[in-house]
Amino acid sequence: MLETIDPATTAWLLVSTALVLLMTPGLALFYGGMVRSKGVLNMIMMSFISIALVTVVWLFVGYSLAFGDDVGGGLIGGLEHFGMAGITPDTARSGVPEFLFATFQLTFAILTAALISGAIADRAKFSSWMVFVPVWALLVYVPVAHWVWGPDGWIAKLGALDFAGGLVVEIVSGASALALAVVLGPRIGFRSEPMRPHNLPMVLLGVGLLWFGWFGFNAGSAMAADGTAAAVFLNTLVAGCTGLLGWLFVEQKRDGHPTTFGAASGVVAGLVAITPSCGWVGMVGAAVIGIVAGAVCSFAVGWKFRFGYDDSLDVVGVHLVGGVVGTVLIGLLASEVMTGGVEGLFYGGGFAQLGKQILAVAVVGLYAFGVTYGLGKLIDRLIGFRVTAEQETSGIDLALHAESAYEHAVLAHGAPAGPFSREHERPRPRPEPEPDAV
Repeated sequence: MLETIDPATTAWLLVSTALVLLMTPGLALFYGGMVRSKGVLNMIMMSFISIALVTVVWLFVGYSLAFGDDVGGGLIGGLEHFGMAGITPDTARSGVPEFLFATFQLTFAILTAALISGAIADRAKFSSWMVFVPVWALLVYVPVAHWVWGPDGWIAKLGALDFAGGLVVEIVSGASALALAVVLGPRIGFRSEPMRPHNLPMVLLGVGLLWFGWFGFNAGSAMAADGTAAAVFLNTLVAGCTGLLGWLFVEQKRDGHPTTFGAASGVVAGLVAITPSCGWVGMVGAAVIGIVAGAVCSFAVGWKFRFGYDDSLDVVGVHLVGGVVGTVLIGLLASEVMTGGVEGLFYGGGFAQLGKQILAVAVVGLYAFGVTYGLGKLIDRLIGFRVTAEQETSGIDLALHAESAYEHAVLAHGAPAGPFSREHERPRPRPEPEPDAV
């Protein structure tokens, strides 16, 4: 029996697709405000170019490999839809036109690629980034999407759950970001110079757009305009709120002051963690996941100073760690009311689901890190992935784009030192002992 197109679902998914696409410009503003003023345009451009590059690759090859009929033991799809072949305006998938389904999934792929750019801010060649994005999308994002969301993907058959992208988006982007940060090495001045956000209002505007788009990201993944979509919508709101509260609680206890930067980061941490679990947990579970993610990620962003990898904009600390938190907690907090059968450990379901979630996290994280590291090293060897020290010091906007966001360089040296700089996370030298009094 052929699938039919449901008008209500189609209308909702059209709106959701637009919302998710808006998240990438929102991310551009979020990241753009977090960097120093001499690199803001480059940071924004890395997100916008991802839209163009991933779109072309996805529509010609990526969609077919991710969602086509399996040809490799649950590892990859076929090429029957190369260039969208075999799909017409009347072709239905999941109750919507397949063109729309493919476009909705495309917006996820775009955002995932753009997220990685935050880890290599201020030091990556734009030309190398343009080579990296389409190849990475085919080698990393597409296979994992097939594993998790393809009808015959091996992780889907395993029974690990990922409602809207904890594995496919958050852990993939976070692990890939860590790999690229290692390949490129730290920024000049890392650990010795303050590298503060140059525009906090821009950061908050970006977070607002991300939060707005996230309702399409999560609730749209219900693939229906029904009660599940409504529950997912509510869970997304709740987790963003408790993520904010969890991060600010840690800041207040640790540093003595809640910050706007912390509030923005806490919202994102909560939203990241609820992404995989939003359709599998109840409202209380969503609140718990958000607050745990906000608290854990507030500590995780400081790990880069301890371990020496320069994750410029905390992609690892928020997206990788938050994605792991949200994906693993499904094994504890999944509710039969939401899943239709599967229950987490805290609801009497035993350890089976928890084990599946941990296995999926480990495999996806290691695969994304390994392939991205190899690809980054190859690009670095062939054409170089990092700008020169002179270009990095003088400013990547002028060096690579011949433009400046602020022509009069009013903000050239960043904002005054303040609590939003994450300076409390950087290890500080011990003070010299006072000389003995004479």
